[in-house]
Amino acid sequence: MRVAILTLSDKGSRGERQDLSGPALQGWLEGKGATVCATELLPDERGLIAERLASWAASGSVDLVLSTGGTWVSPRDVTPDATLDVVERDIPGFGEEMRRSSREKTPHALISRAVAGILKSTLIINLPGSPKGAVENLEAVWPAIPHAIAKIQGDPDDCAT
Repeated sequence: MRVAILTLSDKGSRGERQDLSGPALQGWLEGKGATVCATELLPDERGLIAERLASWAASGSVDLVLSTGGTWVSPRDVTPDATLDVVERDIPGFGEEMRRSSREKTPHALISRAVAGILKSTLIINLPGSPKGAVENLEAVWPAIPHAIAKIQGDPDDCAT
Protein backbone atom coordinates (compact mmCIF):
# COMPACT_ATOMS: atom_id res chain seq x y z
CA MET A 1 0.00 0.00 0.00
CA ARG A 2 1.34 3.41 -1.02
CA VAL A 3 0.61 6.18 1.47
CA ALA A 4 1.07 9.95 1.58
CA ILE A 5 0.93 11.85 4.89
CA LEU A 6 -0.14 15.49 5.00
CA THR A 7 0.51 17.26 8.32
CA LEU A 8 -1.47 20.45 8.89
CA SER A 9 -0.11 22.93 11.39
CA ASP A 10 0.28 26.69 11.32
CA LYS A 11 2.98 26.65 14.01
CA GLY A 12 4.76 23.69 12.47
CA SER A 13 4.80 25.27 9.02
CA ARG A 14 6.33 28.44 10.51
CA GLY A 15 9.01 26.43 12.33
CA GLU A 16 7.62 27.37 15.76
CA ARG A 17 7.23 23.75 16.82
CA GLN A 18 8.09 20.30 15.61
CA ASP A 19 5.04 18.32 14.58
CA LEU A 20 5.43 14.66 15.49
CA SER A 21 2.17 13.18 14.23
CA GLY A 22 3.43 12.67 10.68
CA PRO A 23 6.54 10.75 11.81
CA ALA A 24 4.45 8.75 14.29
CA LEU A 25 2.08 7.72 11.50
CA GLN A 26 4.96 6.91 9.18
CA GLY A 27 6.57 4.61 11.75
CA TRP A 28 3.27 2.86 12.47
CA LEU A 29 2.52 2.39 8.76
CA GLU A 30 5.95 1.05 7.94
CA GLY A 31 5.49 -1.45 10.77
CA LYS A 32 2.38 -2.64 8.90
CA GLY A 33 4.30 -3.03 5.63
CA ALA A 34 2.96 0.13 3.97
CA THR A 35 5.22 2.36 1.88
CA VAL A 36 5.15 6.05 2.72
CA CYS A 37 5.79 7.71 -0.65
CA ALA A 38 5.31 11.34 0.32
CA THR A 39 5.04 13.59 3.34
CA GLU A 40 4.38 17.30 3.57
CA LEU A 41 3.74 19.92 6.23
CA LEU A 42 1.36 22.75 5.34
CA PRO A 43 -0.33 25.58 7.24
CA ASP A 44 -4.05 25.33 8.01
CA GLU A 45 -5.10 26.90 4.72
CA ARG A 46 -8.14 25.36 3.08
CA GLY A 47 -7.05 26.02 -0.50
CA LEU A 48 -3.53 24.65 0.02
CA ILE A 49 -4.88 21.53 1.71
CA ALA A 50 -7.43 20.87 -1.04
CA GLU A 51 -4.78 21.44 -3.70
CA ARG A 52 -2.34 18.95 -2.15
CA LEU A 53 -5.02 16.28 -1.62
CA ALA A 54 -6.19 16.65 -5.22
CA SER A 55 -2.63 16.60 -6.55
CA TRP A 56 -1.69 13.41 -4.73
CA ALA A 57 -4.92 11.67 -5.79
CA ALA A 58 -4.50 12.76 -9.42
CA SER A 59 -0.92 11.50 -9.52
CA GLY A 60 -2.04 7.87 -9.26
CA SER A 61 1.03 7.23 -7.12
CA VAL A 62 -0.75 6.80 -3.77
CA ASP A 63 -3.54 4.54 -2.59
CA LEU A 64 -4.14 6.28 0.73
CA VAL A 65 -3.71 9.87 1.87
CA LEU A 66 -3.72 10.49 5.59
CA SER A 67 -4.00 14.04 6.87
CA THR A 68 -3.15 14.83 10.46
CA GLY A 69 -4.30 17.99 12.21
CA GLY A 70 -7.00 20.58 11.77
CA THR A 71 -9.99 18.34 12.56
CA TRP A 72 -11.46 20.14 15.55
CA VAL A 73 -13.62 23.25 15.86
CA SER A 74 -11.25 26.20 16.15
CA PRO A 75 -11.51 28.78 13.37
CA ARG A 76 -8.27 27.52 11.75
CA ASP A 77 -9.34 23.83 11.77
CA VAL A 78 -10.33 23.50 8.12
CA THR A 79 -8.99 20.08 7.13
CA PRO A 80 -12.42 18.37 6.91
CA ASP A 81 -13.77 21.29 4.90
CA ALA A 82 -10.86 21.12 2.44
CA THR A 83 -11.28 17.36 2.18
CA LEU A 84 -14.98 17.65 1.42
CA ASP A 85 -14.13 20.27 -1.21
CA VAL A 86 -12.26 17.64 -3.25
CA VAL A 87 -13.62 14.16 -2.53
CA GLU A 88 -16.04 12.69 -5.04
CA ARG A 89 -17.73 10.44 -2.47
CA ASP A 90 -17.59 10.55 1.30
CA ILE A 91 -17.33 7.49 3.55
CA PRO A 92 -18.90 8.50 6.88
CA GLY A 93 -18.16 5.19 8.63
CA PHE A 94 -14.47 6.01 9.05
CA GLY A 95 -15.14 9.25 10.95
CA GLU A 96 -17.92 7.61 12.93
CA GLU A 97 -15.68 4.74 14.03
CA MET A 98 -12.79 7.02 14.93
CA ARG A 99 -15.07 9.15 17.11
CA ARG A 100 -16.65 6.07 18.70
CA SER A 101 -13.29 4.50 19.46
CA SER A 102 -11.80 7.77 20.76
CA ARG A 103 -14.86 8.44 22.92
CA GLU A 104 -13.79 5.48 25.07
CA LYS A 105 -10.66 7.50 25.94
CA THR A 106 -11.88 11.11 26.03
CA PRO A 107 -15.16 13.02 25.83
CA HIS A 108 -13.38 15.48 23.54
CA ALA A 109 -13.67 12.94 20.73
CA LEU A 110 -17.18 14.23 20.19
CA ILE A 111 -15.89 17.50 18.76
CA SER A 112 -13.78 15.84 16.08
CA ARG A 113 -14.95 16.71 12.57
CA ALA A 114 -12.68 14.17 10.82
CA VAL A 115 -14.00 12.86 7.52
CA ALA A 116 -12.97 10.33 4.89
CA GLY A 117 -13.71 10.02 1.21
CA ILE A 118 -12.70 8.92 -2.24
CA LEU A 119 -10.97 10.99 -4.88
CA LYS A 120 -10.10 9.21 -8.12
CA SER A 121 -8.77 5.84 -6.91
CA THR A 122 -7.42 7.22 -3.63
CA LEU A 123 -8.83 6.92 -0.12
CA ILE A 124 -8.41 10.09 1.99
CA ILE A 125 -8.79 9.99 5.78
CA ASN A 126 -8.46 12.88 8.25
CA LEU A 127 -6.76 12.10 11.57
CA PRO A 128 -6.19 14.18 14.72
CA GLY A 129 -3.05 16.27 15.10
CA SER A 130 -1.60 14.67 18.20
CA PRO A 131 0.76 11.74 17.57
CA LYS A 132 -1.11 9.51 20.03
CA GLY A 133 -4.53 10.47 18.66
CA ALA A 134 -3.45 10.08 15.05
CA VAL A 135 -2.11 6.58 15.58
CA GLU A 136 -5.02 5.47 17.78
CA ASN A 137 -7.55 6.68 15.22
CA LEU A 138 -5.70 4.97 12.38
CA GLU A 139 -5.58 1.75 14.41
CA ALA A 140 -9.36 1.98 14.92
CA VAL A 141 -10.10 1.97 11.18
CA TRP A 142 -7.08 0.07 9.83
CA PRO A 143 -8.91 -3.29 9.51
CA ALA A 144 -11.23 -1.77 6.87
CA ILE A 145 -8.63 0.18 4.89
CA PRO A 146 -7.08 -2.53 2.64
CA HIS A 147 -10.52 -3.81 1.61
CA ALA A 148 -11.79 -0.26 1.00
CA ILE A 149 -8.80 0.54 -1.21
CA ALA A 150 -9.21 -2.69 -3.16
CA LYS A 151 -12.86 -1.86 -3.84
CA ILE A 152 -12.12 1.78 -4.69
CA GLN A 153 -9.57 0.59 -7.22
CA GLY A 154 -12.04 -1.78 -8.89
CA ASP A 155 -11.65 -5.16 -7.19
CA PRO A 156 -14.50 -7.20 -8.74
CA ASP A 157 -14.61 -9.94 -6.06
CA ASP A 158 -17.78 -10.30 -4.02
CA CYS A 159 -17.41 -8.84 -0.54
CA ALA A 160 -19.11 -11.86 1.03
CA THR A 161 -16.47 -14.32 -0.10
